[in-house]
Amino acid sequence: MREEKRYNGGRSFITRAKAAALSGIFLAFTITVLYLESLVPTGRLTLFALCSFFVSVIIIEAGALMGWLFYAGNSLLSFLIVPDKMSVLAYIFFFGLYGLIKYYTEKSRRVIIEYLLKLIFFNAILAAGYILVTEFLFRQVEFRFSLWLIIPLLEVIFIVYDYVYSMFIHYYRTKLRKILRF
Repeated sequence: MREEKRYNGGRSFITRAKAAALSGIFLAFTITVLYLESLVPTGRLTLFALCSFFVSVIIIEAGALMGWLFYAGNSLLSFLIVPDKMSVLAYIFFFGLYGLIKYYTEKSRRVIIEYLLKLIFFNAILAAGYILVTEFLFRQVEFRFSLWLIIPLLEVIFIVYDYVYSMFIHYYRTKLRKILRF
């Protein structure tokens, strides 16, 4: 039986069998890292960021559809396996989803529009998280600092995260990919 490769603008993706195998391996890595994230007291954001990078590798190697399937499978399995459900929600609603959001927003190739769309996504997730925490989980939440100070600070941290994410993608495409030979 002939292995079929999909094509995208003259660039070939890996075969379906390799895409499934790669997704399975990265799914296991992601679940393991999310499980570790629920156990360790420090470095949690770093582990979340690491988990989010796997989605972009799947998108690069197998396309956006496989990226969505990978994200959906990861979200479901992590919710079933990882004991800390709040950390799983952070993965599902932001870190896991961000690789896909980044892929679609960066198709425009207009930096201002890209960052505007990314910040809209980030602020929407931030607002949803705030509402979830204040209305449903902890009705009496007090912040040490004003939200007018916290939100811009979080936006700056998000822009740094996006820059690091872009650096990872560049490093993967130029260096890691040649070493791993997918």
